[in-house]
Amino acid sequence: MIELIKNTKIDFMGKKIYAFIISGILSLIGIFAMVQIGLGHANLGVDFAGGTAVQIKFTQSVNLHEVRVALEGGGLKDFDLQDLPTENKVLIRVKKQEEKLGGFSDKITQILSQKFSDKKPVIDSTTEIGPKVGARLKQDALWAILLAVAGILIYIAWRFQIRFGIGATIATFHDVLAVLGIFYILNKEINLILVSALLTIAGYSLTDTVVVFDRVRENLKKFLKEPINSVVNRSINEVLSRTIVTSLTVFLTALALFLFGGEVIHDFALAMLIGVVVGTYSSVFVASPIVILLGKKSVISKK
Repeated sequence: MIELIKNTKIDFMGKKIYAFIISGILSLIGIFAMVQIGLGHANLGVDFAGGTAVQIKFTQSVNLHEVRVALEGGGLKDFDLQDLPTENKVLIRVKKQEEKLGGFSDKITQILSQKFSDKKPVIDSTTEIGPKVGARLKQDALWAILLAVAGILIYIAWRFQIRFGIGATIATFHDVLAVLGIFYILNKEINLILVSALLTIAGYSLTDTVVVFDRVRENLKKFLKEPINSVVNRSINEVLSRTIVTSLTVFLTALALFLFGGEVIHDFALAMLIGVVVGTYSSVFVASPIVILLGKKSVISKK
Protein backbone atom coordinates (compact mmCIF):
# COMPACT_ATOMS: atom_id res chain seq x y z
CA MET A 1 0.00 0.00 0.00
CA ILE A 2 2.90 2.34 0.76
CA GLU A 3 5.61 2.37 -1.91
CA LEU A 4 8.56 4.43 -0.73
CA ILE A 5 10.61 3.36 -3.74
CA LYS A 6 9.16 2.63 -7.19
CA ASN A 7 10.52 1.01 -10.34
CA THR A 8 14.07 0.44 -9.13
CA LYS A 9 16.55 -1.46 -11.29
CA ILE A 10 19.42 -2.06 -8.87
CA ASP A 11 21.88 -4.81 -9.79
CA PHE A 12 22.02 -6.50 -6.38
CA MET A 13 23.56 -9.72 -7.67
CA GLY A 14 26.35 -7.76 -9.32
CA LYS A 15 27.52 -6.79 -5.83
CA LYS A 16 27.39 -10.27 -4.34
CA ILE A 17 31.20 -10.62 -4.20
CA TYR A 18 31.50 -7.59 -1.92
CA ALA A 19 28.58 -8.85 0.14
CA PHE A 20 30.23 -12.26 0.58
CA ILE A 21 33.40 -10.58 1.84
CA ILE A 22 31.45 -8.58 4.44
CA SER A 23 29.39 -11.62 5.42
CA GLY A 24 32.51 -13.76 5.66
CA ILE A 25 34.11 -11.32 8.10
CA LEU A 26 30.95 -11.11 10.22
CA SER A 27 30.59 -14.88 10.26
CA LEU A 28 34.23 -15.45 11.26
CA ILE A 29 33.84 -12.99 14.14
CA GLY A 30 30.67 -14.83 15.18
CA ILE A 31 32.38 -18.24 15.05
CA PHE A 32 35.28 -16.88 17.10
CA ALA A 33 32.76 -15.51 19.61
CA MET A 34 31.05 -18.92 19.85
CA VAL A 35 34.39 -20.60 20.56
CA GLN A 36 35.23 -18.04 23.24
CA ILE A 37 31.79 -18.45 24.81
CA GLY A 38 32.26 -22.23 24.85
CA LEU A 39 35.62 -21.78 26.58
CA GLY A 40 34.10 -19.38 29.10
CA HIS A 41 36.23 -16.43 27.97
CA ALA A 42 33.34 -14.12 27.08
CA ASN A 43 31.28 -11.81 29.28
CA LEU A 44 28.89 -14.56 30.35
CA GLY A 45 25.79 -13.75 32.37
CA VAL A 46 24.75 -15.49 35.56
CA ASP A 47 22.71 -17.99 33.54
CA PHE A 48 25.85 -19.38 31.90
CA ALA A 49 28.69 -18.47 34.31
CA GLY A 50 26.99 -19.47 37.54
CA GLY A 51 26.59 -17.32 40.64
CA THR A 52 24.11 -16.43 43.33
CA ALA A 53 20.42 -15.61 43.15
CA VAL A 54 18.93 -13.67 46.07
CA GLN A 55 15.23 -12.80 46.25
CA ILE A 56 14.43 -9.76 48.41
CA LYS A 57 10.93 -9.01 49.66
CA PHE A 58 9.77 -5.46 50.47
CA THR A 59 6.66 -4.30 52.31
CA GLN A 60 5.94 -1.89 49.42
CA SER A 61 6.77 -1.75 45.72
CA VAL A 62 10.20 -0.37 44.79
CA ASN A 63 11.71 1.23 41.71
CA LEU A 64 14.06 -1.19 39.97
CA HIS A 65 16.38 1.60 38.86
CA GLU A 66 16.73 2.85 42.45
CA VAL A 67 17.58 -0.70 43.57
CA ARG A 68 20.27 -0.90 40.89
CA VAL A 69 21.77 2.45 41.89
CA ALA A 70 21.80 1.43 45.57
CA LEU A 71 23.56 -1.87 44.87
CA GLU A 72 26.12 -0.26 42.58
CA GLY A 73 26.75 2.41 45.23
CA GLY A 74 27.35 -0.38 47.75
CA GLY A 75 30.09 -1.87 45.59
CA LEU A 76 28.12 -4.66 43.94
CA LYS A 77 29.06 -5.45 40.32
CA ASP A 78 28.08 -7.90 37.57
CA PHE A 79 24.48 -8.46 38.59
CA ASP A 80 21.06 -8.75 36.96
CA LEU A 81 17.76 -7.54 38.38
CA GLN A 82 14.27 -8.88 37.82
CA ASP A 83 11.22 -7.15 39.21
CA LEU A 84 8.27 -9.10 40.67
CA PRO A 85 5.93 -6.13 41.25
CA THR A 86 2.81 -8.11 42.18
CA GLU A 87 4.67 -9.63 45.14
CA ASN A 88 6.87 -6.61 46.00
CA LYS A 89 9.94 -8.73 45.35
CA VAL A 90 13.20 -8.18 43.48
CA LEU A 91 15.37 -11.04 42.22
CA ILE A 92 19.09 -10.21 42.27
CA ARG A 93 21.39 -12.53 40.34
CA VAL A 94 25.13 -11.99 40.76
CA LYS A 95 27.99 -13.72 38.98
CA LYS A 96 30.34 -16.10 40.79
CA GLN A 97 31.20 -14.86 44.26
CA GLU A 98 34.09 -15.95 46.43
CA GLU A 99 32.16 -14.95 49.56
CA LYS A 100 29.99 -17.44 51.40
CA LEU A 101 26.34 -17.42 50.43
CA GLY A 102 25.10 -16.32 53.85
CA GLY A 103 27.55 -13.43 54.13
CA PHE A 104 26.82 -12.28 50.61
CA SER A 105 23.08 -12.25 51.21
CA ASP A 106 23.58 -10.26 54.38
CA LYS A 107 25.63 -7.72 52.44
CA ILE A 108 22.81 -7.19 49.93
CA THR A 109 20.26 -6.83 52.73
CA GLN A 110 22.45 -4.29 54.50
CA ILE A 111 22.84 -2.16 51.36
CA LEU A 112 19.12 -2.16 50.61
CA SER A 113 18.12 -1.57 54.25
CA GLN A 114 20.07 1.69 54.23
CA LYS A 115 18.34 2.90 51.07
CA PHE A 116 14.86 1.47 51.64
CA SER A 117 14.55 1.45 55.42
CA ASP A 118 10.87 2.39 55.22
CA LYS A 119 10.11 -0.65 53.02
CA LYS A 120 11.87 -3.16 55.31
CA PRO A 121 13.69 -5.43 52.83
CA VAL A 122 14.22 -9.02 53.97
CA ILE A 123 15.70 -12.10 52.32
CA ASP A 124 12.95 -14.25 50.84
CA SER A 125 15.18 -16.95 49.32
CA THR A 126 18.75 -17.62 48.24
CA THR A 127 20.02 -20.00 45.54
CA GLU A 128 23.43 -20.97 44.24
CA ILE A 129 23.70 -21.34 40.44
CA GLY A 130 26.54 -23.81 39.97
CA PRO A 131 28.82 -24.23 36.94
CA LYS A 132 27.04 -27.46 35.93
CA VAL A 133 23.75 -25.60 35.61
CA GLY A 134 25.45 -22.86 33.56
CA ALA A 135 27.04 -25.45 31.26
CA ARG A 136 23.66 -27.17 30.78
CA LEU A 137 21.99 -23.86 29.95
CA LYS A 138 24.69 -23.10 27.36
CA GLN A 139 24.15 -26.51 25.79
CA ASP A 140 20.36 -26.07 25.75
CA ALA A 141 20.70 -22.58 24.22
CA LEU A 142 22.90 -23.95 21.44
CA TRP A 143 20.42 -26.75 20.74
CA ALA A 144 17.56 -24.24 20.62
CA ILE A 145 19.35 -22.21 17.94
CA LEU A 146 20.37 -25.30 15.93
CA LEU A 147 16.84 -26.74 16.02
CA ALA A 148 15.40 -23.41 14.90
CA VAL A 149 17.80 -23.28 11.96
CA ALA A 150 17.05 -26.92 11.08
CA GLY A 151 13.33 -26.15 11.16
CA ILE A 152 13.89 -23.26 8.76
CA LEU A 153 15.79 -25.54 6.35
CA ILE A 154 13.00 -28.14 6.37
CA TYR A 155 10.20 -25.60 5.94
CA ILE A 156 11.78 -23.64 3.08
CA ALA A 157 12.91 -26.84 1.33
CA TRP A 158 9.31 -28.11 1.45
CA ARG A 159 7.76 -24.75 0.56
CA PHE A 160 10.13 -23.98 -2.31
CA GLN A 161 13.17 -26.12 -3.22
CA ILE A 162 16.12 -27.56 -1.32
CA ARG A 163 18.47 -24.86 -2.65
CA PHE A 164 16.11 -22.19 -1.34
CA GLY A 165 16.13 -23.97 2.02
CA ILE A 166 19.92 -24.04 2.11
CA GLY A 167 20.07 -20.36 1.19
CA ALA A 168 17.60 -19.37 3.92
CA THR A 169 19.37 -21.55 6.50
CA ILE A 170 22.80 -20.08 5.76
CA ALA A 171 21.36 -16.56 5.84
CA THR A 172 19.67 -17.18 9.19
CA PHE A 173 22.79 -18.72 10.71
CA HIS A 174 24.76 -15.79 9.29
CA ASP A 175 22.45 -13.36 11.13
CA VAL A 176 22.83 -15.21 14.43
CA LEU A 177 26.63 -15.27 14.09
CA ALA A 178 26.76 -11.58 13.12
CA VAL A 179 24.73 -10.41 16.12
CA LEU A 180 26.62 -12.73 18.48
CA GLY A 181 29.97 -11.52 17.14
CA ILE A 182 29.03 -7.84 17.49
CA PHE A 183 27.86 -8.43 21.07
CA TYR A 184 31.16 -10.15 21.84
CA ILE A 185 33.17 -7.25 20.38
CA LEU A 186 31.09 -4.76 22.41
CA ASN A 187 31.72 -6.92 25.53
CA LYS A 188 27.98 -7.18 26.10
CA GLU A 189 26.72 -9.82 28.49
CA ILE A 190 25.90 -13.18 26.89
CA ASN A 191 22.81 -14.52 28.62
CA LEU A 192 19.43 -16.14 28.02
CA ILE A 193 17.93 -12.77 27.08
CA LEU A 194 20.36 -12.61 24.14
CA VAL A 195 19.42 -16.18 23.16
CA SER A 196 15.76 -15.08 23.09
CA ALA A 197 16.72 -12.15 20.87
CA LEU A 198 18.69 -14.42 18.51
CA LEU A 199 15.70 -16.74 18.09
CA THR A 200 13.45 -13.73 17.43
CA ILE A 201 15.93 -12.44 14.85
CA ALA A 202 15.98 -15.86 13.17
CA GLY A 203 12.20 -15.68 12.81
CA TYR A 204 12.31 -12.15 11.42
CA SER A 205 15.07 -13.03 8.96
CA LEU A 206 13.08 -16.04 7.74
CA THR A 207 9.97 -13.89 7.16
CA ASP A 208 11.90 -11.36 5.11
CA THR A 209 13.67 -14.08 3.12
CA VAL A 210 10.40 -15.88 2.32
CA VAL A 211 8.97 -12.66 0.81
CA VAL A 212 11.94 -12.41 -1.57
CA PHE A 213 11.89 -16.12 -2.40
CA ASP A 214 8.16 -16.10 -3.08
CA ARG A 215 8.59 -13.36 -5.67
CA VAL A 216 11.57 -15.19 -7.18
CA ARG A 217 9.43 -18.31 -7.56
CA GLU A 218 6.65 -16.35 -9.26
CA ASN A 219 9.06 -14.65 -11.66
CA LEU A 220 10.81 -17.92 -12.53
CA LYS A 221 7.47 -19.07 -13.96
CA LYS A 222 6.89 -15.82 -15.86
CA PHE A 223 10.37 -15.30 -17.33
CA LEU A 224 11.45 -18.80 -18.32
CA LYS A 225 14.14 -17.68 -20.77
CA GLU A 226 15.58 -14.92 -18.59
CA PRO A 227 18.89 -15.62 -16.76
CA ILE A 228 18.38 -16.41 -13.10
CA ASN A 229 20.57 -13.47 -12.03
CA SER A 230 18.20 -11.16 -13.85
CA VAL A 231 15.13 -12.88 -12.36
CA VAL A 232 16.48 -12.56 -8.82
CA ASN A 233 17.40 -8.90 -9.35
CA ARG A 234 13.95 -8.20 -10.76
CA SER A 235 12.30 -9.96 -7.78
CA ILE A 236 14.29 -8.09 -5.15
CA ASN A 237 13.56 -4.75 -6.81
CA GLU A 238 9.84 -5.55 -6.93
CA VAL A 239 9.63 -6.25 -3.17
CA LEU A 240 12.23 -3.65 -2.16
CA SER A 241 9.67 -1.07 -1.00
CA ARG A 242 7.82 -3.67 1.07
CA THR A 243 11.09 -4.85 2.61
CA ILE A 244 12.13 -1.32 3.55
CA VAL A 245 8.73 -0.46 5.08
CA THR A 246 8.67 -3.68 7.12
CA SER A 247 12.27 -3.34 8.30
CA LEU A 248 11.83 0.32 9.16
CA THR A 249 8.70 -0.43 11.20
CA VAL A 250 10.39 -3.17 13.22
CA PHE A 251 13.55 -1.05 13.60
CA LEU A 252 11.59 1.91 15.00
CA THR A 253 9.78 -0.38 17.44
CA ALA A 254 13.08 -1.86 18.65
CA LEU A 255 14.55 1.65 18.87
CA ALA A 256 11.68 2.72 21.14
CA LEU A 257 12.39 -0.28 23.39
CA PHE A 258 16.10 0.55 23.36
CA LEU A 259 15.56 4.20 24.33
CA PHE A 260 12.61 3.92 26.72
CA GLY A 261 12.31 0.26 27.71
CA GLY A 262 14.64 0.40 30.69
CA GLU A 263 17.87 -1.40 31.54
CA VAL A 264 16.33 -4.86 31.82
CA ILE A 265 15.34 -4.97 28.13
CA HIS A 266 18.19 -2.76 26.85
CA ASP A 267 20.40 -5.55 25.47
CA PHE A 268 17.44 -7.39 23.94
CA ALA A 269 16.43 -4.22 22.09
CA LEU A 270 20.03 -3.61 20.95
CA ALA A 271 20.24 -7.16 19.57
CA MET A 272 16.96 -6.60 17.73
CA LEU A 273 18.22 -3.32 16.21
CA ILE A 274 21.33 -5.04 14.90
CA GLY A 275 19.36 -8.12 13.86
CA VAL A 276 16.82 -6.18 11.79
CA VAL A 277 19.58 -4.50 9.80
CA VAL A 278 21.59 -7.70 9.35
CA GLY A 279 18.47 -9.77 8.59
CA THR A 280 17.30 -7.40 5.87
CA TYR A 281 20.80 -7.34 4.37
CA SER A 282 21.12 -11.14 4.41
CA SER A 283 17.77 -11.68 2.65
CA VAL A 284 19.11 -9.75 -0.32
CA PHE A 285 22.87 -10.31 -0.27
CA VAL A 286 23.27 -13.75 1.34
CA ALA A 287 20.21 -15.95 0.78
CA SER A 288 19.52 -14.93 -2.83
CA PRO A 289 23.12 -15.23 -4.14
CA ILE A 290 23.44 -18.67 -2.54
CA VAL A 291 20.32 -19.82 -4.39
CA ILE A 292 21.98 -18.69 -7.63
CA LEU A 293 25.27 -20.41 -6.78
CA LEU A 294 23.50 -23.69 -6.00
CA GLY A 295 21.67 -23.78 -9.31
CA LYS A 296 22.48 -21.69 -12.37
CA LYS A 297 19.45 -22.90 -14.27
CA SER A 298 16.03 -21.35 -13.74
CA VAL A 299 14.26 -24.37 -12.28
CA ILE A 300 10.63 -23.66 -11.44
CA SER A 301 9.44 -24.58 -7.95
CA LYS A 302 7.15 -27.55 -7.60
CA LYS A 303 4.53 -25.54 -5.72
